[in-house]
Amino acid sequence: MNLGNLDRKTAILGGVALATILLLRFVVLADRDPAVVGASNSVPMAEKRLQRLRQIAGTVPGKEAVLKQAAAELDAREKGILKAETGAQAQAQLQELLHAVGAGNGIDIRGVEDSTVKPLGTDYGQVTVTVRFTCLIEQLVNLLAALANEPQALSTSDIQITGGPDKNKVIQVRLSLSGVVTKKIAQEKKTGGGL
Repeated sequence: MNLGNLDRKTAILGGVALATILLLRFVVLADRDPAVVGASNSVPMAEKRLQRLRQIAGTVPGKEAVLKQAAAELDAREKGILKAETGAQAQAQLQELLHAVGAGNGIDIRGVEDSTVKPLGTDYGQVTVTVRFTCLIEQLVNLLAALANEPQALSTSDIQITGGPDKNKVIQVRLSLSGVVTKKIAQEKKTGGGL
């Protein structure tokens, strides 16, 4: 083997390797160098942004006042909602209310025939209690007037009146009284029977 041939081959391989390294460095990897980026936020832009933020911050007290007013209106409108944690408690409140108002008008309202809880629109629920009792027509009129004067949002959803041959004009009444409750109560799962 000749020493001159080996040096020439080594020199050619070294040149090719150097050319490959230079090609990789300046052509292939040239795009990966981080570019120098100018400042995107200049002083005038920062001042405009600060002015806009001050305008937004200036509207906060007005929005808070509107929010407080809306919350007060909502509280005033929702005063008639039955205050209960569960559907059974709301049904018990209606039943107690019927007993109290009935007793105040001389009507003995005892047990509950039926009770239901169902959604009322998208934001509230409705609790209904159905009772049976006998009374005079004047007592029924007074009972309905007394229920209308209660602060809760109540309505009679069903009234069935049956008269008889009684000379005292005693009537049999089947009355369904409904009250408004929160959406949470209307959506609770039923675990057992009603009242």
